[in-house]
Amino acid sequence: MFEIFNLGFLSFTFLDLLDLIIVTYIIYKIYILSRGSIAAQIFIGLIVVVLLSLLAQLINLKALGFILKLITDIWVIAFIILFQPEIRRILVQIGRTPAFKFFFRTNKEDLISILSQTAYELSNLQHGALIVVVKSVGIKAIAETGITLRATISKELLKSIFYPKSPLHDGAAIVQDNLVLAARCTLPLSSQTTFNGVNLGMRHRAGLGISEEADVVTVIVSEESGIISLAEKGILKRELTKDILRTELINSLSKHKEFHPEDEKDNTKEEN
Repeated sequence: MFEIFNLGFLSFTFLDLLDLIIVTYIIYKIYILSRGSIAAQIFIGLIVVVLLSLLAQLINLKALGFILKLITDIWVIAFIILFQPEIRRILVQIGRTPAFKFFFRTNKEDLISILSQTAYELSNLQHGALIVVVKSVGIKAIAETGITLRATISKELLKSIFYPKSPLHDGAAIVQDNLVLAARCTLPLSSQTTFNGVNLGMRHRAGLGISEEADVVTVIVSEESGIISLAEKGILKRELTKDILRTELINSLSKHKEFHPEDEKDNTKEEN
């Protein structure tokens, strides 16, 4: 391998440079994702311990090196436990890249029509709803917190799930590939409690929270006001009309597939 420089006992090659760049980038991304939290402070502490361990080995401080080695032997396990949310977000970001999404393309026309029409009708009835649409990688652990359905999605099915007297109306419905996988699912809550000065209820925080941790788009209908919202990648969009919701879903779910919005409008007219 091409050698960049040599300091007698230390040889630095192009492969070493590449290795250093990759490790630095990973450390930087983890720090950015965890910045402002307790995890960031712990992460800095772990880095300091690793650097001290390397220094102790380099200058042959045997006692200090032995103690630090005991710590660094378990630091990988501690790293995974402490930074599970941050690691998950990094993997989700990788999965959101167009190169990977190419392998997860699916027909979304009917799904978009059903979601936009259902949200509109639930809004008029002021029936609260929380619908999580999986875009690429599944969220099996979340689906398992609810009641398994695996039923073909339809407007009637979703409206019956979120009917206030239905035993399934609390929690979220998980949708993937034109199937309602489960209902009454429990979602992680976002740390955000307000949006543009408006306090967020549990339903909105849950819809926002799952969008922060997984590659999903969440449709939320407020039970109190009937307002339709959409959450994706930790961003909440409120007070959507049926047409704006349809446009947002088209942009979100069909950007990697040939899609004709005029066909979607025709389908919606037939439903009306």
